[in-house]
Amino acid sequence: MPSLTMSRIAWRNLWRNPRRTALALAAIALSVTLVLVYDGILRGYGDWMIDTITGPMLGHVQAHAPEWRRTRALERTVPRVGGLVDRLRRDPDVTGATARIYAPALAARGEEGFAVLVLGVDVAEESKPMRLLSGVHASLTSRGVLMGRLLAEQMGVRAGEEIALVGQGADGSLANDLFTVAALIDTSVDLVNRQAVVMPLAEAQMLFVMPDEAHEVMIYGRDARRAANLAARLAATPDFTGVEVLDWQALAPAMVTMVRLVELAWVFVLGLVLIAAAAGVANTMLMATFERTHEFGMMLALGAEPWRVVRLILLESTALGLTGALLGSAVGWAVVEWAHRAGVDYAALTGGGPSQLSFMGMNWSLRLYPRRALVDVTRAVVAVVATSIVAAAWPAARAARLQPARALRD
Repeated sequence: MPSLTMSRIAWRNLWRNPRRTALALAAIALSVTLVLVYDGILRGYGDWMIDTITGPMLGHVQAHAPEWRRTRALERTVPRVGGLVDRLRRDPDVTGATARIYAPALAARGEEGFAVLVLGVDVAEESKPMRLLSGVHASLTSRGVLMGRLLAEQMGVRAGEEIALVGQGADGSLANDLFTVAALIDTSVDLVNRQAVVMPLAEAQMLFVMPDEAHEVMIYGRDARRAANLAARLAATPDFTGVEVLDWQALAPAMVTMVRLVELAWVFVLGLVLIAAAAGVANTMLMATFERTHEFGMMLALGAEPWRVVRLILLESTALGLTGALLGSAVGWAVVEWAHRAGVDYAALTGGGPSQLSFMGMNWSLRLYPRRALVDVTRAVVAVVATSIVAAAWPAARAARLQPARALRD
């Protein structure tokens, strides 16, 4: 019997009992929809974690002088950073690059001094979305700085007031000058909010006697998950000879573990889908087999090989699983796409609590954007079809073992 004819017969047989088949399809479709929605949320959650930790503070790749991360010694710098950053920004695999200076200092408005961290940054680059100064709208004139709001409250400083900064230059000289606080800032990094005075990179280089030098070069690639490849390639170039180059996964291993745990959670949900699919298909095919005992006996009596009966039942189960999986995939894909465009606001879902939470020194927004992926659909459809075939194996084997004479009498 040609395959096309067998497929048509299998499809027609499914609808002998429309209610039972519709319920089985609904169960499979709903399960696949839920797993795709959950996978989309997990992908959005992983993206949210990576963007939050890498965007403002880590970048995808960092370059430092050897031992700087351990000692934080002021004199351990990366030289000629101006040209290095310009060349990085022309790299086709790089979407952004910037340099930073980190220098401890004392800040005073009157007689009392406060320990602060002076951050020298490229203000324009750091003001881009998901960067350190994202959402900060302040123009810095000569000797103008930004101050973390919590630090300003502790010091009693308001925007427009003048502060003195005293520190040590990279050459051992005294670094001191007066600066005007242009604005008080709230960022996603607790350290900046509580302890930082942010100034343009060029002024920090002048204040701390670090001409064309910086402590850190931050690099953003096109894909955070391929940062290790980018770091390895850059480390092999002459620009980074004698410089430590690390990707964000090496810089924050604890965060990598959390992201991987989130990514593995789909296994649990996929298991639930397989159970639902197996239950729906097994029940439908088992009932259909019992109801059609006489029919299968007639086929065997007329000379049909047992494997043809097995094939027919497996075709029916495959059609049932595939149809349900495709329906669920279409609905799940549409739901995830809608959620990606609108975003999921967890603060609103929990009754309008705070819009962000503080964790690992970062302020995390409670709005995330689920993301769809074709691999999730493929994985779900293949798993459901495979489960359908396995679930129909016993009903098919039972039908193939029927004795024609006995089956015709039943």
